[in-house]
Amino acid sequence: MKNSLSVAAAVATTLALGSAGAADLRIYPSFSEVREPVTADTNTLRLNLPLDTWQNILSGSLDLEGLTFTQAIQKQEANWLTSLEGQTIYLRRDGKTEPVTLIRARDLLVKDAQGRYFTARYEDLQFDAAPPANPQAPTQSVTYTLAQPGKGTLSYLTRAVTWTPRYTLKASSGGAQLSALADIRNTTEQAYDVRTTELYAGDVNIQNQQEAAYMMRGAMMDAVPSAAPAPKIESQGELRGLYRYALTTPFQLPANSVTTLPFITPKLSTFERYAGLQTYFDPSPREGNLNRSYRLKADQRLPAGPITVREDGRIVGQTNIPDTRQGGTVDFSLGDDPDLTYTRTVQQTAQTKNADGNITKTTYRVTYAFESSKDRAVRAEITERIGGRIITIDTSAPVKNQGTANLRVDVPAKGKVSKSFTVVIDNS
Repeated sequence: MKNSLSVAAAVATTLALGSAGAADLRIYPSFSEVREPVTADTNTLRLNLPLDTWQNILSGSLDLEGLTFTQAIQKQEANWLTSLEGQTIYLRRDGKTEPVTLIRARDLLVKDAQGRYFTARYEDLQFDAAPPANPQAPTQSVTYTLAQPGKGTLSYLTRAVTWTPRYTLKASSGGAQLSALADIRNTTEQAYDVRTTELYAGDVNIQNQQEAAYMMRGAMMDAVPSAAPAPKIESQGELRGLYRYALTTPFQLPANSVTTLPFITPKLSTFERYAGLQTYFDPSPREGNLNRSYRLKADQRLPAGPITVREDGRIVGQTNIPDTRQGGTVDFSLGDDPDLTYTRTVQQTAQTKNADGNITKTTYRVTYAFESSKDRAVRAEITERIGGRIITIDTSAPVKNQGTANLRVDVPAKGKVSKSFTVVIDNS
């Protein structure tokens, strides 16, 4: 049974989330749903969360399922040091350790044996018992007043746990292979003992969605204990336009970490290298370099993510690919190719004016001249977008608003070649 939060209660059973038991994670590209089992031995259940974990929970997403409650209080608790106010702790000063009284935890005000007050540094303090992690940080508590004891599930949405795929395209003269890893990020002090995990790929909108305040850069591989099988990710198919993947074994998601797991190795049905250029029409001449471009199709859906391209084991560039359906075309470029140049010229061949002398229709001939210094033939592909009320390209049917001219030509090794098209722009 599900309830929404309301107002005040007392404490009996206290749990620290993330350490009391295993969690189920449903991880999306920009947020996650965390589901943790809770057990109440009395009619009051109190849950403690690190403050940075609480700050990443999306407003209004905290739910308690399976336990009926009459009210709940969300409250920021004092840090661990506050509980030691008025007690004796120890201070290292001038190479010696002396007992002092902690007067105020907020700014570490202490009093020594002579009755003098001063502020200390936390690094110089010593304690009779081991302090918790981040002893100066407050925690957030949620206290539920329950109808009766029992077991339930606490769930919430958090910006702190996310995932992204990253791809590697390994190409050589013999072909190409595409593989992917999944980076699962946890950007808070909260560790998770993950029982089951689902990864979702696609465009998901949620209320009050924000970027995480802290994003970890790069990726690290967190070691899985040797006694446990390495988690594997399996496709679970489509869910209302989202693609779902499941991890087959439990794993640990430490605080402030990135866990990297093998993701998918799709088979490529199409792989092409070419020299490309995408541009817009204008009557002015231009020249420059073509781009090093790639085109591929895979037998699996590819979630959006960065891709690294290696040719013969060497990195030749990185870019990002969008969400792509199974069998869809992925087309990208990795920068200029200085060995392939083009010169573009435009000739006006005809013009029509109305009775007022205004130009209503113009015909152009656009010519691309290519030159290559490579020792092998390369295919060049030009895509030029042309705007106007009605556009006619060569002998194609007229189109409205925008037309697209596509040139395909093989540039010979250490050679030259040119190709042209005719465009009519009718603005009458």
